[in-house]
Amino acid sequence: MTVKVLVAYATKNWSTAEIARTITEVLRKEGLEADMRLVRDVHELQAYDAVILGSPLYEGRWHKDARQFVKRKREALAKRPVWLFSSGPLDPSASEGNIPPVASVRRTLIRIHAKEHVTFGGCLTEDAQSWAARTVVKAGKGGDFRDFKQISAWAQRIGATLRGEVVVQREGS
Repeated sequence: MTVKVLVAYATKNWSTAEIARTITEVLRKEGLEADMRLVRDVHELQAYDAVILGSPLYEGRWHKDARQFVKRKREALAKRPVWLFSSGPLDPSASEGNIPPVASVRRTLIRIHAKEHVTFGGCLTEDAQSWAARTVVKAGKGGDFRDFKQISAWAQRIGATLRGEVVVQREGS
């Protein structure tokens, strides 16, 4: 039986969508059936054996759509394996070491009994949608800090776990 995984994400400037796409592609290469959907387009979780849920961080909080999704689907999420990811730091810190989840995401992790949370570097470029984001970029504080090798390795570990393989996580990975 093939394991079916939902990769659900919220996004504002589409950089978190690219992280979700990478995760989805890796899971498919790992032999799993993976669907990628915006959280606002997910109505039911019945068809899925596991969920990977991600959101960008803004001012220390997940995107509103992700927060509402967790609130609406809390019970269903708690009944299956769930992994969480955040994207956000506009510096190399996420690639250099583990960044603990922000307080609200930590509460979500506990409430739905998620397996793990990881923070990936963020991306903010000149084509950002909001005035505030464009101001950050103009101030020289933007850039692309996503580490797709790190993202792929994380997705491979999840794939191995869902296939029932024993996974030894190395320190720093």
